Amino acid sequence: MSSLRFENVACVRGGRLLFEDVSFALSAGQAAIVTGPNGTGKSSLLRVAAGLLDAAAGRIERNGAVALADENTALDRDLPLEKAVAFWAGLDGRAAALPDAMAAMGLSHLAPVPVRMLSTGQRKRATIARAIASGAPIWLLDEPINGLDAEAIERLETACANHQAHGGIVLAATHQAIDLKQMRTIPLGTSGKIADA
Repeated sequence: MSSLRFENVACVRGGRLLFEDVSFALSAGQAAIVTGPNGTGKSSLLRVAAGLLDAAAGRIERNGAVALADENTALDRDLPLEKAVAFWAGLDGRAAALPDAMAAMGLSHLAPVPVRMLSTGQRKRATIARAIASGAPIWLLDEPINGLDAEAIERLETACANHQAHGGIVLAATHQAIDLKQMRTIPLGTSGKIADA
């Protein structure tokens, strides 16, 4: 069963303490939104959760693979969309999941279009489709509704609800309202502290 737990976690970037003493636990079917002003470490918290950044203090426990969907689409700009997303789905051994992931985000008709030709919102939807296709039980979504229209936001919320209904976890960092089931809020504030050298 998937789970994600932070115990008194702190994060330092560029010699500045972004946050400290962050504790929360998410289990199968749960979701949380990380909120706070710009520069408080919302994106960094997701990267710590993904294991891409080391915590400066505290303990993180992850049970299950993670899929990070952030501003970096990680899709080859010169490939057609379907092939670009298929690359990652293939690495995850989830090629069969690709059609449903593309359909979930309303991208099926864009399959032959090169990634570089997609709009901002379409690229964001493609990044989310990559996470859906991964089969990872823990989704880490950084500003997931930036650039999305109302229909795409509804698709995202539906995809998250389906993921949670099947035991998945959603942790999202956002400034904008998003409707997730069994959602809690993790507020980050400005620490203003300089980390000890």
